[in-house]
Amino acid sequence: MPTTVPLVLAAPVRAELHAITRSTRTPAGLVQRARLILALADGASYTKLTARWGVAATSISRWKHRFLERGIAGLRDAPRSGRPDRLAPAVEARILALTQQPPPRPLTQWSVRRMAARVGVSPATVQRVWARAGLQPHRLEHFVASNDPDFERKAADILGLYLHPPAHAAVFCVDEKTAIQALDRLDPVLPLSPGRAERHGFEYVRHGTLSLYAALEVGTGHVEGQTVPRHTSAAFVAFLDQVLATQPKRREIHIICDNLSAHKTLAVRQWCAVHPRVTIHYTPTYSSWLNQVELWFAKIERDCIARGIFTSTADLRRKLMQYIRLHNKTCRPFRWVYSNPKRRIRTSAA
Repeated sequence: MPTTVPLVLAAPVRAELHAITRSTRTPAGLVQRARLILALADGASYTKLTARWGVAATSISRWKHRFLERGIAGLRDAPRSGRPDRLAPAVEARILALTQQPPPRPLTQWSVRRMAARVGVSPATVQRVWARAGLQPHRLEHFVASNDPDFERKAADILGLYLHPPAHAAVFCVDEKTAIQALDRLDPVLPLSPGRAERHGFEYVRHGTLSLYAALEVGTGHVEGQTVPRHTSAAFVAFLDQVLATQPKRREIHIICDNLSAHKTLAVRQWCAVHPRVTIHYTPTYSSWLNQVELWFAKIERDCIARGIFTSTADLRRKLMQYIRLHNKTCRPFRWVYSNPKRRIRTSAA
């Protein structure tokens, strides 16, 4: 079995290889070769790599030599043999131009067959052109633009708490997930089996709703939770008292929350006056994405609520709190990033 000498990778090359291994759109073969090169650079032997991935030693040696000769480009597949694409550039340009224009009324988007009939080519040709250009007319994404005139300042304030939190202070992201339904199924659940997904009966019974307050500690990922029948200003203040009780008496507390009316009542302002060590930071309007607890709400929805079966609101409450306790056993902070080239927001500490 050949022996290996650890490769020495420059930092930019190693970073690019790691990016290839994390990509969900990169061909599987290229991802595996990038992993091989990284493992060789970390000193792994051919024997170990063969046992781990089932790749022949000769194949490992071949990709290693190609990488040494041509860098990352040497890990990519060579052009396939066969008849080249004979599509005229003018036809391809016409397909791309039409795709970016609305289809005839009352249609809302182009399909492969519709475009093929319009241009006079095969559907497979249209599919290849769209794939090369990265066009996906069937996809639709929604967005909400903030109309807050003070967006920049408020966003910079919150981003500053994430990137440069005050020393010896705790930062919490607080919000409520409202109207969680306690749904029970009329028919028994048919379990997962080979070739068949788990199946739930279509009909269900509603046993009422609950709202879940959650406070995510940014530095640790730990969550404090409380269920209430309705999300009111009094319930919000009571939850703030619960969060405050978990912290040392002299610790400075920063709370990030949205602009819901229940978060800005007189009772909330009076509570803040009684607790001067607490500062509430409100996100800009239509900017819930700035609140990290929304990421955690997506997790509990996916892991516990969406497919959950709840026989009562008490059962729903019990399972929600069980999930929070389970989460806190292995909690970690979110690796939250902000990137928008149209809005260069600078934090006060930047």
